[in-house]
Amino acid sequence: MELKEIRENAKKLCSKCYVCENCNGRACKGMIPGMGGKDSGEAFIRNVEAFKKVKINMSVIAENAPISTEFNWFGHKMSMPIFIAPLAGINNNYGASMSEYDYNLEAAKGADMANIMAFCGDGKDVDSLFVEPYKAMTSINDRAIITIKPWVKEGIDLRLKLIENENYACLAMDIDSAGLPLLRNSQIPVENKSVDSLCYVKNRINKPFIIKGIMNVDQALKAIDAGCDAIVVSNHGGRVCDETLATIEVLPEIAKACKNKIKVLIDGGIRSGYDIFKCLALGADGVLIGRPMGIAIIGGKAEGVKTYVDKLQDELKSVMVMTGCHNLHEITKDKVIVL
Repeated sequence: MELKEIRENAKKLCSKCYVCENCNGRACKGMIPGMGGKDSGEAFIRNVEAFKKVKINMSVIAENAPISTEFNWFGHKMSMPIFIAPLAGINNNYGASMSEYDYNLEAAKGADMANIMAFCGDGKDVDSLFVEPYKAMTSINDRAIITIKPWVKEGIDLRLKLIENENYACLAMDIDSAGLPLLRNSQIPVENKSVDSLCYVKNRINKPFIIKGIMNVDQALKAIDAGCDAIVVSNHGGRVCDETLATIEVLPEIAKACKNKIKVLIDGGIRSGYDIFKCLALGADGVLIGRPMGIAIIGGKAEGVKTYVDKLQDELKSVMVMTGCHNLHEITKDKVIVL
C-alpha cells in the first residue's frame, strides 16, 4: 500500500479532516470538533512551521558503517523512537465511522508490525473513550501506553481501578487536557494537577509514569519532583491554548534541564524523518506523532501505520548517513543549526 492510496482512502472516510498532503493546520484552523488548532489555529501552525528554522548540518567524512535506529523504552526494544500519539473521538474529530475499539486495535496491530509503541486515549465517556481503547491495545501485546486525562480524584480512582489487572507498558497523563472546556464542565471534571496530585497517581501504579503537556523548564522540574519517569513536551497539538510557542522551540532548554534525570519525548508538527532527526539532535529521546498516524490508520489500518513508519525510517536513516551518525546516540546538537 502506497501513502497516496492511504490518503485517498482516508479522504473518502473523513468528513471533518481535509486529509491535506501537507498537514500544517492552515486549512482546518479553529475547527474543533475537527483536527484544527484552537481559535486562530496559530499554535498548531507554529508547531509545524518552526521545524523549518532547524537545519541539518551535513557532515559526511565519517566511518562507513551500518546505520541503526534501534531504541529502548523502559526495556521494550523498538525499531526506532516513534510512538503513536493518543487520539480519541475518531468520529467526532475526523468524521470517520471507525469505532474507538477498531481504531485502537489497528493502531496496536500497526505498531506491532512496525515494532514501535502506541498510546491509547481517554475521554468523557469511560466505556467508549477509555475502556474500549485500552482493551483493544492490550489484546495485542503488553506494549500499550494507557493515557488518562487529569480528572479529579474520583475520575482517577475509577480508571486506575479498571486497569489494575491489565498488562501494559506505561501510564501517561496528558495534563494539558485541563484546558478542554468539554472535559472541565463534565460530571466528573478534569483539573489542574499539583505535584502532590501527580505523586498520588505515581504511588498507585507499578509502571513508568509519563506526563504529557510540558512546555517549560519549571513544569519539567515539577514532573521530576513528582517522581515521573518521562515527560512529553507538548501543547496538545495546539488544541488547548492559542498563541503558544512551538514544542521544538522550547525543547532544547527543557531537555538540558532534564538530562540524566528523566526521559524526554516531544510531539507537535512532526511529519518526516528529518523532523525526527531534529528532535533527537535538540535533546529528545523520542517523538509522538498524532494527526498523520490517525490518517494512516483510518486510510490503511495496520498496514497504513507500517507504510508510514517505513517512510519515516528511510528518511531518518538518510539524514543519519549525511551527518555521519551510525546510531541514535550520535545524533547530537552539533548535527543541526537553529536559525
